[in-house]
Amino acid sequence: MASIGYFLSSEEFGPRELARQARLAEQHGFERLWISDHYHPWNAQQGHSPFVWSVIGALSEVTSLPITTAVTCPTVRIHPAVLAQATATAAVQCQGRFVFGVGSGEALNEHILGGPWPNTDIRLSMLEEAVEVIRALHRGGVVSYEGRHYTVNQAQVYTLPEQPVPIYVSGFGPKAAELAGRIGDGFICVKPEADLVRAFRQSGGGDRPAQGGFKVCYAPDRDRAITTAHRLWANQQLPGELAQVLPTPQHFEQASSLVTPEMIASVTPCGPDPELYLRSLQEYLDAGYDEIYVQQIGPEQDEFFRFWEEQIRPRLSREVSAAMG
Repeated sequence: MASIGYFLSSEEFGPRELARQARLAEQHGFERLWISDHYHPWNAQQGHSPFVWSVIGALSEVTSLPITTAVTCPTVRIHPAVLAQATATAAVQCQGRFVFGVGSGEALNEHILGGPWPNTDIRLSMLEEAVEVIRALHRGGVVSYEGRHYTVNQAQVYTLPEQPVPIYVSGFGPKAAELAGRIGDGFICVKPEADLVRAFRQSGGGDRPAQGGFKVCYAPDRDRAITTAHRLWANQQLPGELAQVLPTPQHFEQASSLVTPEMIASVTPCGPDPELYLRSLQEYLDAGYDEIYVQQIGPEQDEFFRFWEEQIRPRLSREVSAAMG
């Protein structure tokens, strides 16, 4: 049976509420945490975007669960040398229970400094070099580096964890999954697609952890849950590369006007039926993920955690494992 974690949404909630949800997740049996790293929410309805490194410091004081950023873009908005320091501090705060999840990013968060938004191949090249810089600094000592994308001049991170911070790489297509297999300590994805997990493993990932995650929206009434999920997360059904190239929440709102409630309900477990949630969990298990993270959409967080503990958790080891044969 895979390990089940909770996905903290930095787009929907402020820092104090995220800390409260982390406590609730641990109390209700979740085994680990994801937390998103954004400068902007996807749309104004979501309404938040706290600085994740401050939030992680708070989380380290209220929960003992392992924490993964899902995910940080370490290439444009913040220089990888600075993120080497931030992640080392986070790992010390979390007493080694911290994983740095990285990806090639979205223009939504990275365009803010006014530079051009590179194409996919360049972004992946930047990501690979950024990981190289961060790992060099995590090994300790003075680092000078002159690469294609980044320069580091006599930098040293003094506050380091006992072990280097694991770096997991996200991938939503074959190129990124192959890069994750080649350079990552693990893989991150939000698609229940066995081909992507297989590409990661066959490109060098082997038996390293694969993390997957999906959104749900519990409410006692299914129609109300669908309305909430559509209002807050219609953007998750945008096709192709729109999520990577649209620059502002307003652009996402315009594009998301094409997404119907039925489209969201087709991919998001909504309402009080436990079978919908178990079915999605099974899809990620079947795809080969070792860790699966669940994000509750909307304000009914306490109600969701009670539902999870009463209706889902008792059936996880029995029914989901049985379905795996």
